[in-house]
Parts: sequence; C-alpha cells; structure tokens
Amino acid sequence: MINVSREGAVEILALAGPRRNALSVAMMRALITALQQASGRVIVIAAEGPAFCAGHDLNEMIGCSSDQVDEVFNVCTELMYTVQAVRQPVIAQVQGVATAAGCQLVASCDLAIAAEDAWFATPGVRIGLF
Repeated sequence: MINVSREGAVEILALAGPRRNALSVAMMRALITALQQASGRVIVIAAEGPAFCAGHDLNEMIGCSSDQVDEVFNVCTELMYTVQAVRQPVIAQVQGVATAAGCQLVASCDLAIAAEDAWFATPGVRIGLF
C-alpha cells in the first residue's frame, strides 16, 4: 500500500496500490500515518508503477451509503491537511498520470517534480462530480 524507504535525510513514501495507485480509504490512512511518522526528514511522495495516482478508488464508493461516501472525502481532507501540516518539506515526484484526488495530492505538496511523461487532470468536473 505505502512502501517507506530512507535515503539519508529523505523519507520516500511510495504509493503501491492496485488500479493505478487509486486512493482507497486504507491507502489514505496509511499515507497519513507515514507522513506523521517521518519526523525530521524531507518527505518525497512517489509511486510505483506507470501512474502516480488515479485519484479516489471509485470502486469503493459503488453501492455505498452517503455516510460511507462522506468518510472517503473526510479522510481525503485529513490527508491533504496532513501533507500541509507536517513541518518538513513534502515533495511530489510525479510520473505518468496524476488525476482527480491524485492531482489534489500533488497540489497539496510544497513542491512537485514531474517527469516529462507526467500529466494532470481533473475529469470529475466534466461529469459534475465536483
């Protein structure tokens, strides 16, 4: 889900989930915990695989109650606030796609470094999701 490694004073938090590193509630909670535990180190949020992050795991929301959908968005809000609240710099290392909440994750970081093949999108706007 989140692979943590260290290189000197840098803590690398690599998204490692199915479906293009989609942000499930479990992945977001794991990332919150990893951010809070990376004391004193520069944090790089990276990803394994061809995509940085495809956004929310929409499969989690199929057939959910409004309370369960609210939980997804509340945990997402907590994640974005946590990225901004940690005292050390947080850098997004983006390759491939960062879309929807993945794009929001990048925007919450202090700095983003994007590979030449990186691209960003907020497709939920087209369908009235946000």
